[in-house]
Amino acid sequence: MVRKICASLLVSSVFLSGCSTTPLPGANPAIVPATSSAVIKHVVVIFGENESFDHYFGTYPNALNGPGETAFTAATGTPTTANNYVKYPSLLTANPNLNGANGAGAGNPFRLSPAQAVTASQDHNYMPEQQAYDNGKMDLFPKYTGTANSAAVATATGASAITTTQGLVMGYYDGNTVTGLWNYAQHYALNDNSFSTNFGPSTPGALNLISGQLNGVINPIGLVNGSTIVPDGNGGSTLISDIDPNGDVCSTSTSQGSMSGKNVGDLLNTAGITWGFFEGGFDLGVTNSNGSTGCNRSSTTTTLTKGGVTAAQPDYVPHHQPFQYYKTTQNLQHTRPTGAIGTTDAANHQYDTHDFTDALAAGNLPAVSFLKAPKIQDAHAGNSDPLDEQQFVITMVNAIEKSTFWSSTAIILAYDDSDGWYDHASALVNGSATIADAVNGTGICISATASQAALPGADGKAHAQGRCGYGTRLPLMVISPWAKKNVIDDTLTDQSSVLRFIEDTFLSGTRIGNGSFDSIAGSLNSMFDFSNAASAPNPNVVLLDPATGKVTSGN
Repeated sequence: MVRKICASLLVSSVFLSGCSTTPLPGANPAIVPATSSAVIKHVVVIFGENESFDHYFGTYPNALNGPGETAFTAATGTPTTANNYVKYPSLLTANPNLNGANGAGAGNPFRLSPAQAVTASQDHNYMPEQQAYDNGKMDLFPKYTGTANSAAVATATGASAITTTQGLVMGYYDGNTVTGLWNYAQHYALNDNSFSTNFGPSTPGALNLISGQLNGVINPIGLVNGSTIVPDGNGGSTLISDIDPNGDVCSTSTSQGSMSGKNVGDLLNTAGITWGFFEGGFDLGVTNSNGSTGCNRSSTTTTLTKGGVTAAQPDYVPHHQPFQYYKTTQNLQHTRPTGAIGTTDAANHQYDTHDFTDALAAGNLPAVSFLKAPKIQDAHAGNSDPLDEQQFVITMVNAIEKSTFWSSTAIILAYDDSDGWYDHASALVNGSATIADAVNGTGICISATASQAALPGADGKAHAQGRCGYGTRLPLMVISPWAKKNVIDDTLTDQSSVLRFIEDTFLSGTRIGNGSFDSIAGSLNSMFDFSNAASAPNPNVVLLDPATGKVTSGN
């Protein structure tokens, strides 16, 4: 009887004082399933910028392996079931975007080589992304979200003629450019059915990550109905565009605002859980090698310069810092920490990325960490690129894997929006009818009332307008000893699924409420293997070269 009781208790706790798990002579050791809360003690979210799934994984796991490029060869047994061009090859030869309405940009998806890592950014606003969907035909991306390379970028990279038209939006990379990400997919879990919670750019994506909610805009400065906000149908406003956080000492945009309501930081503080948001450039006391400092700290890279982007980029981007929009979690003056990283002090959990690596090296890793690269490494086309993104991601993952925290950590690679890059998949679950909606015609996304599930606003009001979604498909990956190895998960997820995983792991499933999409978010659990609490299924440390993305150790 005692043995049965101990096994039962192990479901919620791996190690229990006084309970022996030593089997009787001749008996097999009991295999006790776990939950994320039992074995995951640290979650690190590396939140990149502006990539669609097809843009990064359109031909996964098949790479061209051109002359002089970093080679990628998939491991034997790699699944070829991803919802991409390999599964649907006609998308490469008879794509709907051959539609003549796209003008000179009409065309099939085409490969961008490592030499073309630098490109122009595409149009990734709320309405144009919906217009590209064209009633689900997914055939007007060049017309509505395509942006041509500048002459300088096209010349510097030797890109084909199509890149000097809006047809650039159809370009994709393979494992010779996004080598590191493809190698992580080989060793951990990749999801091919994950979407932005709503259509639109960076700020909405960042807010959905931490709150699953976009209505409740307050303290507006220069916000325009139909451009940056729309009425939410309940007497308030929903954010649909990028704005700077009102009051951030580094904010410069003419469009600024704040958010009401709660975010995951509030929930973590209430529960006494350590956490932090770490963004490159947040520490205004640092001086870069080029002499820049304060809000004007800036950097450049060899890749960007060779690609025709010669101007240094600011390290800190205010509209990428979601916690700055909420009074309870903001640090508007960028005050430096006075206590241990992750605890509540003068910094209010808002830090620079160097604070993360400094704390990790000192043996301190908060329970929940959000990492945002400096602008040149955040993957956003126009000011960053896949090769510079790779440097940041691999450096951070290597540091975590080499630390004592690796055995209990889940690293989640996610993105804020698609940049408008073409992706053929769609998963609309929530409707809206505002002047900015356009999926199913002028002013309509499904319908004003359509919703997959109850998404009530505060006090039981109808779900907020201006939240057409899910939006465009994005890459999503889990790197952890508890992640399944070399699998492709097709669970329907969105940005608020990351929020849900944090809530389930550290907060006993507490939800934000008031219309947050965390209430309908798909679970990340299918990307993990919690079948045996006593033994992580994928414990090997797999280190990559930050410059090439190639595996240097581990298997």
